[in-house]
Amino acid sequence: MQFATWNVNSLNIRLPQVLDWLAANPVDVLALQELKMADEKFPAEAFAEAGWQAVWHGQKTYNGVALISKEPARDVVKNNPLFEDEQSRLIAATFGQGELSVRVIGGYFPNGQSPESDKFAYKMRWLNALRTWVSEEMQKHPRFLIMGDYNITFGPEDTYSPETLEGTIHCTPEEREQLQALVDLGLHDALHAFSPGPKVYTWWDYRNLAFRKNQGYRIDHILISDALKNCAQGCLVDKTPRKNERPSDHAPVVLTTT
Repeated sequence: MQFATWNVNSLNIRLPQVLDWLAANPVDVLALQELKMADEKFPAEAFAEAGWQAVWHGQKTYNGVALISKEPARDVVKNNPLFEDEQSRLIAATFGQGELSVRVIGGYFPNGQSPESDKFAYKMRWLNALRTWVSEEMQKHPRFLIMGDYNITFGPEDTYSPETLEGTIHCTPEEREQLQALVDLGLHDALHAFSPGPKVYTWWDYRNLAFRKNQGYRIDHILISDALKNCAQGCLVDKTPRKNERPSDHAPVVLTTT
């Protein structure tokens, strides 16, 4: 099976790019973030015409998440049932059958803006509640993964300029402690396991030729349970869509398992 995550930074703008990417990369499940559209605007018909199933949790102008799949999603949950939230940031579903089924959470984690802001405090509360929910989900689903735009780096190696970016948003000790606490539930960083080299990024600013200079951050992650780690075959960043005209500022991350 293949699982992928991609912050598309507006599905209104990039639907053709997503459909083209799926045609070239027929993954089993694609988690999308930053749809930036209300539920009634979601292009379900366009995905269906291309042979895809979809479940989504939209929000006008901001946020929004979806799971695009070959097979129908089961037991769909929108947002964290343990955390009251007006923002559309999480969607969960089960794919596959029997012992080979996989529980998937797709997430658009809060940015946080700055360590001194109310948005950062919200991010910390959101992450605390997420960890509790993930722990419960993992107990019910041994084959489990949570993927998306985490808006957090694991360490200095995940930024192009650690000497200037340490302590700034995405790179604070508080955020990294939260990410590590999530991993400590029994999860594994899939991309790092297969692409541990330097300068492996998933997001590049639109400004200052950042993509061309590879001045990026690694903030899009796929965390997998022990059961999936044991059958993982590879994980990579597909930088091809970042070269498109009017691209998203993120690139897809793709996990392959048996």
